[in-house]
Amino acid sequence: MPKAIIIGAGIAGIASSIRFAIKGYDVTVFDANAKPGGKLGTLKIGGFRFDTGPSLFTMPQYVDELFELADKNPRDYFNYTKLDEICRYFYEDGLRLNAYADINFFAREIEEKTNSEAKGVYDFLKKSEKIYQITNKVFLQRSLHKVKSYLHWDTIKSLLNFGKIDAFRTQSDANKRMFNDARITQLFNRYATYNGSNPFQAPATLNVIPHFEYGFGAFLPNYGMYHLVDALVKLAKELGVQFNFNSKVEEIVYKTKGRRQKVEGVKCNTISYKADVVVSNLDIYFTYNRLLKNFPAPKKILAQQRSSSALIFYWGIKGNSSELDVHNIFFAENYEEEFDHIWKRKSISPDPTVYINITSKLIKTDAPVDCENWFVMINVPANEGQNWDELISTAKTNILKKLNRILRINVEPLIVCEQILDPIKIEHNTGSFQGSLYGNSSNNKFAAFLRHPNFSSKIQNLYFCGGSVHPGGGIPLALLSAKIIDDLN
Repeated sequence: MPKAIIIGAGIAGIASSIRFAIKGYDVTVFDANAKPGGKLGTLKIGGFRFDTGPSLFTMPQYVDELFELADKNPRDYFNYTKLDEICRYFYEDGLRLNAYADINFFAREIEEKTNSEAKGVYDFLKKSEKIYQITNKVFLQRSLHKVKSYLHWDTIKSLLNFGKIDAFRTQSDANKRMFNDARITQLFNRYATYNGSNPFQAPATLNVIPHFEYGFGAFLPNYGMYHLVDALVKLAKELGVQFNFNSKVEEIVYKTKGRRQKVEGVKCNTISYKADVVVSNLDIYFTYNRLLKNFPAPKKILAQQRSSSALIFYWGIKGNSSELDVHNIFFAENYEEEFDHIWKRKSISPDPTVYINITSKLIKTDAPVDCENWFVMINVPANEGQNWDELISTAKTNILKKLNRILRINVEPLIVCEQILDPIKIEHNTGSFQGSLYGNSSNNKFAAFLRHPNFSSKIQNLYFCGGSVHPGGGIPLALLSAKIIDDLN
């Protein structure tokens, strides 16, 4: 039986382990942490439970596909609820918008409360769907680095329609032309942050992202986001996958045959483990700089601008807020200035956009009675040696002022417990270089083509998955990276 070793039990690594097990491989997963999930973690403090990383679940078909490949019923392992409201938006001028999952309700909400028309919303979402149709098979589900990927009729059609993906304008420029109201432009600009990018630099191709929510729906797993990890690990173990936790891989071992190298396995705790295939779910930067000894790294790829990171406060809150829903956004008054702080000053704006996720709105066991679990996040720069203690203290003060001002309550006395996650801890806990959440940023019109491929062109049978390689970060794309490897192998 051929052997496969997966380095890292993030969501892409787990998906890869399942796919190789279904193919008949003897699969072993090594992870430096005590439990699986990578960025998709869980935290319990003071009777509250929090998902520590990704908080929005979209495109569940890519999860279901893994169970179906194994001839299992996904609903026997994993269930989720479709949200009627995707998000609630709060603005400094008093505007409040409910982003309903029903596009008709959403468009009417915008037309009734702002200077933008419902038609603009319909036109925008049609454009978003069109970008998805053009890019899905080519950019998302296939390797961009193999000739055979371009020998498909749907690929040829996509390339002929390349101009329609809007790669040559910034997202913000495109959205300004779609909406009369700057606040709605801001609402749709925020989707650049879904892959850690700047809407004032990133291509308008990122307007594909709203289709993930409005075309397919936004969901919440019935037991929280970490239930996704539990369900996939359960499936993997049933397929015979072995997980070794607290097991940090020290080296990817390869041997030279003529002009080519071939992977041989890994070293973990000084012990060698043989494998026919190795898949690294570790950040591509650390894969080269820590695991591939005496091997030339692709300097241009690794030197690219990293995505933004996050500063997250996990707050156990006393009381219940009827104004808030599962997902809530409190916008900065000057959005461009906020991104200037992140990308140019490498700092945090005094008026950051604040995201609050409250899973206890639907999962009552996530908080004690008459309490809520607030996951409070702002976008911040990747770690480049900033004084994070000072930045965190100032950011917390500014976040509280903003929430107090808009909600007209005093939040701080309601906080009964707190834990904080910053870029330094993100790098330490998840192996993400500089604490960036999505590998490289997409602040470049050619970003999709500049990500590292899912395979090594120099070392045979060495593959790469996860958010730091093609096709990008976030749960759906991480799962697709595992699918691409499956198709390549």
